[in-house]
Amino acid sequence: MLSQQLEQLVHSYPTFLHAPFKNSLNDLLEYYSDAGELVDENAYSPYLPGQNEFIEDLLKAWSRSDFIRENSVRAPEIVKVWAQEDSPLYRKQAERYYVEKLKAELSGVADELELMRVLRQFRRAEMMRLMARDVLQLADLTETLADVSALADTCVVVTLNHLYDIFVEKHGRPMSRPKEDKPSEQQYMLVMAMGKHGAQELNVSSDIDLIFAFPESGETDHPRKPIDNQTFFTRLGQKLIHVLDHINADGFVFRVDMRLRPYGDSGALALNFSAFEDYYHTQGREWERYAMIKARIVNESEHPKSSAELMMVIKSFVYRKYADFSSIQALRDMKRLIMSEVHRKGGDQNIKLGKGGIREIEFIAQACQLIYGGRDISLQQTGLMPIYQLLKERQHLPDEWVENLLNSYIFLRNLEHAIQSLADQQTQLIPDGQESKNRISWSMGFAKWVELEPELIRHRDRVNEYFEEFLGEPESKTSSSLEQKGPDILNLWRSNAGETQWVEALVALKFERAQESHHDLMSIKEHRLFSLMSAEARHRFEVFLPVLIQFVAQTKAPSKTLERMLGFVRAIMGRTVYFVLLYENLEALKQLCFLCSESPWIAKHIAKSPVILDELLDPRTLFNPPNKAELDDELRQQLLRIPEDDLESQMNCLRTFKQSHMLRVAASEISGHLPLMKVSDYLTWLAESILTQAVSIAWRNLVLKHGLPASKVLDEADDESNQLTASFVGQGFAIIGYGKLGGIELGYGSDLDMVFLYDADDYGMTQGDKSINNQTFYMRLGQRIIHILSAQTTQGLLYETDMRLRPSGNSGMLVSSIAAFEKYQKQDAWTWEHQALVRARAIIGDDNLINKYENVRRDILTQVRDKQALKLEVKAMREKMKANAKQLDIKQGHGGLIDIEFISQYGVLAFSAEHPLLHKWTDNIRILESLSAENCFAGIDLQPLESAYRALRSALHRNSLADSEDKAEIESLSSITRVVEAIWRQIFE
Repeated sequence: MLSQQLEQLVHSYPTFLHAPFKNSLNDLLEYYSDAGELVDENAYSPYLPGQNEFIEDLLKAWSRSDFIRENSVRAPEIVKVWAQEDSPLYRKQAERYYVEKLKAELSGVADELELMRVLRQFRRAEMMRLMARDVLQLADLTETLADVSALADTCVVVTLNHLYDIFVEKHGRPMSRPKEDKPSEQQYMLVMAMGKHGAQELNVSSDIDLIFAFPESGETDHPRKPIDNQTFFTRLGQKLIHVLDHINADGFVFRVDMRLRPYGDSGALALNFSAFEDYYHTQGREWERYAMIKARIVNESEHPKSSAELMMVIKSFVYRKYADFSSIQALRDMKRLIMSEVHRKGGDQNIKLGKGGIREIEFIAQACQLIYGGRDISLQQTGLMPIYQLLKERQHLPDEWVENLLNSYIFLRNLEHAIQSLADQQTQLIPDGQESKNRISWSMGFAKWVELEPELIRHRDRVNEYFEEFLGEPESKTSSSLEQKGPDILNLWRSNAGETQWVEALVALKFERAQESHHDLMSIKEHRLFSLMSAEARHRFEVFLPVLIQFVAQTKAPSKTLERMLGFVRAIMGRTVYFVLLYENLEALKQLCFLCSESPWIAKHIAKSPVILDELLDPRTLFNPPNKAELDDELRQQLLRIPEDDLESQMNCLRTFKQSHMLRVAASEISGHLPLMKVSDYLTWLAESILTQAVSIAWRNLVLKHGLPASKVLDEADDESNQLTASFVGQGFAIIGYGKLGGIELGYGSDLDMVFLYDADDYGMTQGDKSINNQTFYMRLGQRIIHILSAQTTQGLLYETDMRLRPSGNSGMLVSSIAAFEKYQKQDAWTWEHQALVRARAIIGDDNLINKYENVRRDILTQVRDKQALKLEVKAMREKMKANAKQLDIKQGHGGLIDIEFISQYGVLAFSAEHPLLHKWTDNIRILESLSAENCFAGIDLQPLESAYRALRSALHRNSLADSEDKAEIESLSSITRVVEAIWRQIFE
């Protein structure tokens, strides 16, 4: 009999729930009575000591889930546990709890029926708890998804291991075939979770999509009846599916779907790794790449080596080395297939597959992963919500999109759980009945469906708006964004029109050399790669070509711009996904045409590295280069995504980083967003950031092999692990930048003039197993840095390096000790080497060593010198340089940049003994300012040299970006060079 309080609680719910509630409560109380528990009128049970709160929560859960209510009666012992003081209903369980509990319950179980009973009862208890916590809003979405996924992992892995032991006892251990260099090894089955299970975002009533794999073929070691590994693992997989999926009186554990495996339903249930690799790299389709984004090996922790090997196969299939914009079209095709089935699957009642549903949110994220994941390893993960945050950080999607899509995703996934919790059914359909809709609303925190529905519509409309914009068809996108004007270029191309028709069309578009432009276009048809294009690739080109011509026609010299753009087209003809990128992003194409019209350097730069086209997608970042700290942080983060032992990827990362930022600075200079001095600053910062990471890569590589070099500071470290922290990278080592690097005046094609120094006991030894002496360690460090900078990779070389300014030049040691450097500078260095020291600056390295270097530099530069003798030596060196120069240009010519540099260097060497602050600066402008401030050249006004230096450097920069016909010659700058020559004569003659 129910107490009055229970009656009141039950009657606080809608009428249609009264009878089910009463019946279920009666059954529960009857269970307590049968168990010998007395039921007090004022306390529902000793296990429910006066707590209306628990009964209210139980009724709330029942009101929102028939599955919870029905199973509360079917397994009342679960409710009894919930009612205890330390109730598992009100606390989150650690993931290991599932594993420990299930292992304990399966201990000693050998009978298959008993195994299935234990698993089903375990799943029922845990799924009831998870659903109850979800519908009562005791857990947020992230916790629920993670817990359900952990529950599935536990059921799969613990059951697999249990069955594997049984199979081994019956058939023997599956072993690989022995090889010459590798003995036979025991084989295990890896289980790959796909979809939401792989992403650890499993629903409360989801199927689980699995794929089975094992490393190598072979046979079991049974002494009498061995079977081959394929048979062993196929049978093991079949048994695992049956135990989890089969429905009996206790229900099921998880519905298992194996259709995503290679060859689908017709394929083998389990394949070895070699067969996996062969399938995915010869027959894998675009939709399989999409599906494999979420692949995760659930028993990875038990078999880390083989798991890493299999995931390497999968990731090389999924993620392409270059940005993969062809994936967008594949996703469009997939979308069309899904939308064609929407009506059959419930139309807009389906919150997953319908308009603005969960699938559309997943599509946007996974399309970005396919496009950018090959370059950005951090995007090669399975979870959707973390991916969206990364896409926001990397600016692949607007901030507003990410925030709104994540909010909608959380809303729709919570609604999906509310729908599925009603009856533990795998469905995303909104039920028809008003009562069911209202019950779903309660789980979502709404009083009734009419309050929830407008919010649902708002989310779905917004998701669909973003989805349509992100995956809009290119033809409609192009036509809506760019009004087609003038001649029909595509028709001329397809119809093989003659020269007369082409020239008329190009003249109409204001091409200044129409006939040459026609010949340039026809050369594309004759290109070897064009003849090898597939039908799909040609279609991409034909969509791209008319848009290209229209944007080129809008530049100031269309024929010249077309010539440059076609050089870029030839470079990407074998990777036509870039055509897709550009006609998908018309502003980027327009920007590319403008930049190429202004600079052939940019056209060639992008043609060499099309991977940097991404930089054109967002003008906000293209014309706003980061500062030094932001550069350092961006490069550091990019390298963190690459395994430390993958030197080639690290080197390519450095190269792509440099190429991207070189494009940014050139675009900013051409468009007037960045003045000359800032351009040089930026290019110098870029080199410094790269050098910092090059030293770090080389250092860690050497330390792992040979251990740390002997050093007092290092010996004081607490333990070996601390010695590999970043604070010790480059200990006892420094890079000194000379020339433009030292003077903070790098240009687009500048070499890096450097000297490497170290400070350590030459007879000391490194601390690793493969110990070498300190001198050898630092020598190898220098060699590795040079290799990282100057080796040719698929992304070209990083920087040309010049080490000739080290002590004794090319005949000297690549890395000098600070003591040897000091001795050389004081005893053996020529005057021109002291001139070079004026422009020398410590770039990166050990602070103590840098301090020692700066003391040496100060002592050398502040020496008292015979000014007249110094003047003769500097003048003689200048004449020698002119005599050896191949041509007298802006740099080498009379009154050119070198004359100004020699004046400033002479000034520092001549007057630093009297004016010690002169040696402080390494850049020419501040040196000239200091010489003027100290009135070193009495009666000679040096200020015109400052403006002349800026003007000449600006001309040199422009020449770097210009055509040969547009380059400024020194003769055209005679008004400037005459001023420089006049001051030179005043000082030296």
